Amino acid sequence: MLVSLTKVILFIALVAALAIGAGILAETGGAMRITVAGWEFTIGPVQAVILAVLLLLAVWLALRILGLLGAVIRFLNGDETAISRYFDRNRERKGYRALSEAMLALASGEPRQALFRARSAERLLRKPELTTLLIAQAAEAAGERKEATEAYKALLAQDATRFVGVRGLMQQKLAEGDRELALKLAEKAFQLRPRHAETQDILLKLQSDAGDWSGARATLGAKLKAGTLPKDVYRRRDAVLALQQARSVIDESASIEAREAAIEANRLSPDLVPAAAMAARGYVGKGEHRNATRVLKKAWEVMPHPDLAAAFAAIEPQETPQERLKRFRTLTALHPDHDETRMLLAELLVAAEDFPEARRALGDVPTRHPTQRSLAILASIARGEGAEDAAVRELVAKAIAAPRGPQWVCDHCHAIHDGWQPVCDNCGSFDTLSWREPPATAAASPALAELLPLIEPRPEPEPEALPPPEEPEEQPPLDEIARRAT
Repeated sequence: MLVSLTKVILFIALVAALAIGAGILAETGGAMRITVAGWEFTIGPVQAVILAVLLLLAVWLALRILGLLGAVIRFLNGDETAISRYFDRNRERKGYRALSEAMLALASGEPRQALFRARSAERLLRKPELTTLLIAQAAEAAGERKEATEAYKALLAQDATRFVGVRGLMQQKLAEGDRELALKLAEKAFQLRPRHAETQDILLKLQSDAGDWSGARATLGAKLKAGTLPKDVYRRRDAVLALQQARSVIDESASIEAREAAIEANRLSPDLVPAAAMAARGYVGKGEHRNATRVLKKAWEVMPHPDLAAAFAAIEPQETPQERLKRFRTLTALHPDHDETRMLLAELLVAAEDFPEARRALGDVPTRHPTQRSLAILASIARGEGAEDAAVRELVAKAIAAPRGPQWVCDHCHAIHDGWQPVCDNCGSFDTLSWREPPATAAASPALAELLPLIEPRPEPEPEALPPPEEPEEQPPLDEIARRAT
């Protein structure tokens, strides 16, 4: 405090002396006369300026000497680090200046200059927790990936910087496309900082891509505990992961575990169509047809969907078309004016060969909302009613050119998928597929192909082939007949 006050006082005195000297110089007409102890000196303006500069230099040197003398006095009084602190302050001042210049250069898009200044800051400050990370970032920006990797590895040696080092290496592996090693690094970073939102998101995506659905559900639970995910969103996404976990179990032919996982997914999110369909098939596998019907009915109340109808048909696969039509009233009685319900009922009536009633059930759907599926049903009705081939072909041609109708479409990239899945194949987004109208395309509808057994009438038995007509026996010549008669 005393040293700082002394510096301020000396600076004010210097400024005052310079001001007085300038005034005297102006009054003397360009010359200055100085009298000291009986000696008289006369100097011109140039000499006055040079004298002022020398005076400033002398004051600066005096201050430095005073500081050094103060450090020496403290050293003589027993402070063994006084002199070292004196020189360390100068080095730290230069180091922090280099550090700030490196940060500014990196922010300005000058990675080479930033890397050079960061190295100087590291040499002067000797604080790797400050400079090593800056070196790594500057080296990455400058294309020096090897130096950046070494800098991130150096951060692993200390507890305070270990997370930063792991995260930096993880980002490097993601940029290189090494997702397997990036997953291991993300798991390590998650162990170090389980509440870090960015690490949670990266780990969840990598686990989903790797098919580690159990680990992904644990990460999702950590996001809920950290408060970075609303509870309703958590329940929905946990159901999605549970459903995909059930699918992976099915692929491994472990049917009991698959049924339990599918039923759990439906319990977590009853409105998730794939979960309801899979849970129903799980109940069917256990012989619990009533539970399967209940699950599908509840899901149909939320949103009629062809996948639910296909799962409902699988409950009794051997029933006749009339029996199926009667059993499906459980679904068709719900949302009777919905397009999906109308088309489903028309398909069932076509399968039962009740074509006039199928046309009434279909109503104005083909004209109000023409899609491949609705026009294909109309073509089946026309064929069943005995319409001319030209009329049927015209309807089929319209069906081919019509929009596909609702499909599984990604809300982010609008890519169309043949079936539901938790991660979009095109953009990699998680839980973004929704059942809605996609862009117009002439491709065939997968949902329609799955429901062909419902809309196609049973083929009539072909008539038995008649035996070929017997050829008439060859008649003998007339002379032979006359000879035999005689």
